[in-house]
Amino acid sequence: MNAIEKVGEYSSLMYRTFTKPDRWSIFWKQYVNEVKKQGIDSLAIVVIISTFIGAVITIQMVLNTENPLLPTYSTGLATRDTLLLEFSSSIMCLILAGKVGSNIASEIGTMRITEQIDALDIMGVNSANYLILPKIIAFMTIIPCLVLVSMFVGIIGGYCVGIFTDIITVHDYEEGIQYAFIPFYVTYSVIKGIVFAFIIASVSSYYGYTVKGGALEVGKSSTDAVVNSSVLILLFNVMLTKLLLT
Repeated sequence: MNAIEKVGEYSSLMYRTFTKPDRWSIFWKQYVNEVKKQGIDSLAIVVIISTFIGAVITIQMVLNTENPLLPTYSTGLATRDTLLLEFSSSIMCLILAGKVGSNIASEIGTMRITEQIDALDIMGVNSANYLILPKIIAFMTIIPCLVLVSMFVGIIGGYCVGIFTDIITVHDYEEGIQYAFIPFYVTYSVIKGIVFAFIIASVSSYYGYTVKGGALEVGKSSTDAVVNSSVLILLFNVMLTKLLLT
């Protein structure tokens, strides 16, 4: 199947997905379950990675800005903007594409090869809407929280470097993270996160929903979902940066 056919099949699937749910009570029950599975269960990995990355960025910035001509607050400033502009949205979503995306693709793919989706279609249920819509909406609504948590704990990670080491003072770091702060950077990062969440959930659902064959093909569809989601995230990252920051 060539790229144009895949785009058409993906568009058709999304058209079937974004329709009014037959029963709102079932939709909200699935939505809450997906928020827990995709968001709450991903919180630990977001906190751990962001904390250590914030600390590492701070250490590297200190070592690479040892110049008497540079102000002392430059380390905190660079760490803050790196976390806000790129890491907490783009890099974190690339990481979540591997966790959440593969989970969605394998879950729906398993339902396809075990003919559970066929059974839903026979009963007159819109299987695309029933299975995919709660996943997309849930991930798009929980991702702003994960992005904000990543920003916060990343900055705390850098703060810990100032507390537990002597390579930078807490005062200099605090001055840096407050200097020339632009609130729109937070909005920009959240917008990117929402777009990336849609890409991850919808592309992974597409590869799981259209899988053919057996268990081996389910594994391949999970891999394809992660790879293609990552490529699209990088592409849209460039486009959104151009649109929102220039």
